[in-house]
Amino acid sequence: MSIPSSNSAVFDHGSWMSAALDLARKGTALAHPNPYVGAIVVRDGEKVGEGFHDYEKRDHAEIVALRAAGEKARGATLYVTLEPCCTAGRTGPCTNAVIEAGIKTVYAAMEDPNPAVAGRGFAVLKKAGIEAHCGIYEKQARELNEDFAKWIRTRIPFVTLKSALTLDGQIAARRGRSTRITSDASLAAVQKMRHKADAILTGIGTVLADDPQLTDRTGLPRRRKLLRVVVDSKLQLPRKSELVKSADGDALVFTIESPDSARARALAKKGVEIVRTRNRRGHVCLDTVLAELGRREMLNVLLEAGAELNGSALQGDLVDKVALFYAPKIMGVGGVPVATLPAAASSKSQPLKNISLGSSGPDFLVEGYFHDVYGDHRASRKN
Repeated sequence: MSIPSSNSAVFDHGSWMSAALDLARKGTALAHPNPYVGAIVVRDGEKVGEGFHDYEKRDHAEIVALRAAGEKARGATLYVTLEPCCTAGRTGPCTNAVIEAGIKTVYAAMEDPNPAVAGRGFAVLKKAGIEAHCGIYEKQARELNEDFAKWIRTRIPFVTLKSALTLDGQIAARRGRSTRITSDASLAAVQKMRHKADAILTGIGTVLADDPQLTDRTGLPRRRKLLRVVVDSKLQLPRKSELVKSADGDALVFTIESPDSARARALAKKGVEIVRTRNRRGHVCLDTVLAELGRREMLNVLLEAGAELNGSALQGDLVDKVALFYAPKIMGVGGVPVATLPAAASSKSQPLKNISLGSSGPDFLVEGYFHDVYGDHRASRKN
């Protein structure tokens, strides 16, 4: 499978695929634990059907688009952001529907990154006489579903470490004290990140210093509430904290303390779920935390924490991506974003890859990756 060599054809196909990616993004906070997928049916240069995946509505994007196209799908071209599935689960295989609709050609942005099924959907289509091409806007499609790609292969969430810093690398005027660093534009950008996340993870130090709500305040629709997760080894979470006062099935605390203790029972009565983890040298085991969140079908975890938890996550090689918002300020002595790491961990620290720079009002944003969640693999859809 390859992209047609004609420059004009690539431009036309690229335009349709770009539109399909825009459709897929409409599934943000609605599609998980399935991937974001958009599909467009085109006949004689005109769009005759389109769709994106919403988990609660069950149908995959291709099915929605084909249904909208009806008989006009016969002999048409399908543009889809992910290889059509060929397995059955909550729905039937999309490949069957594509074949039955009479689609002539399929252009997909990327293969299914699950090595167990990658390429099988294309093989089914080709066997039925349908042309299948892959690779238009592949980079954008992979970035869109990087969280799903990791989770479907490992059942561990994709972790993004977010932090706001001054130019000299400080996150607070003084350690343990809340300090406003970045602009309103950056705060709005963080809210968008929270909207895309399935869970937000922080440490008890941040809760005690800032008393944050840790909510998605975009006002955009979500299929599931943003799960607010606190790592609290000694179970110090105040019952009068904003997080506890607003708990409604969306607050989870990981601790090494007994869930039968008086403090744990008091928090549970307030609607906070208490989960006991393995004791790792007096601290919560972060590997256990992520494994449990993955089991709960949390694909994307946003780490908004202080130096200690950030340092532990980095030392454990648990962070996939960083998003650092830098304000044009110099603070001098204050609080650093990452606790001091052991020399052995520092020496093994890998440089960020695929770094991008952007602006956020007067601030600037640095994003980069520690891990390639795809590697040589190609993510299947959970049906």
